[in-house]
Amino acid sequence: GQGVDEPLSATGFRQADAAGSFLSNVKFTHVFSSDLLRAKQTAAGILGKNRFCKDLEIKYDARLRERKYGVAEGRPLADLKAMAKDAGEQCPSFTPSGGETLDEVRERARDFFEFLCQLAVELEQKEHGKLGAPGRSSGTSGEQFVFPWTNHCSEAEPSSEGGGSSTVLDANILVVSHGAYMRNWIGYFVSDLNCTLPADLTKSQLSSVSPNTGVSHFIIKLENGNLLKPEITCVCLNQDSHL
Repeated sequence: GQGVDEPLSATGFRQADAAGSFLSNVKFTHVFSSDLLRAKQTAAGILGKNRFCKDLEIKYDARLRERKYGVAEGRPLADLKAMAKDAGEQCPSFTPSGGETLDEVRERARDFFEFLCQLAVELEQKEHGKLGAPGRSSGTSGEQFVFPWTNHCSEAEPSSEGGGSSTVLDANILVVSHGAYMRNWIGYFVSDLNCTLPADLTKSQLSSVSPNTGVSHFIIKLENGNLLKPEITCVCLNQDSHL
């Protein structure tokens, strides 16, 4: 949850390093992280291994925090399940006293995603406003947009095999957050925004919580800067081959 702001364990640091090595050839234009310590340390670990953007500023945002679990925070998961059972409910829909509802978490995710879309549109408009600009200032060589997914991939993979030609992106954004929060965000993508999913993705995989440093990749298209109808394609979900 939010109330126990513990650092990563030794295993957590190893996982962050592994994720960093896995993503080392991906050039990010922006990095956002939850402002909780474990997410901050994970984001720093990932960037520390990156070939292109070690010095990129990490922006911390409270909207990316884990779901707030109120009186259950700092206690074993079994206690949360027992509270839910006593209330005649089931996890994860149960809300402990002082905690956030799933709708409240989803609203935070929606608000942050709309902020990202606005950011991307403003970048694109700024780029087009440059007279004689040859292309995106962020750099678009195939090497910089090679994504190392090895399973759960759809045909939406934006770069060709071997680092050849690649899709030109206005922004390539790394977001570091938390398991229950991300499950709600993905649920919002699927139920509210009709996100296209990989054909082989099962319902259990869709509803599961990502492993620590699991990677999910989404391509967002905003036709003509239309913020109301983003076209979202999930390339992979909870990718964990680096672990």
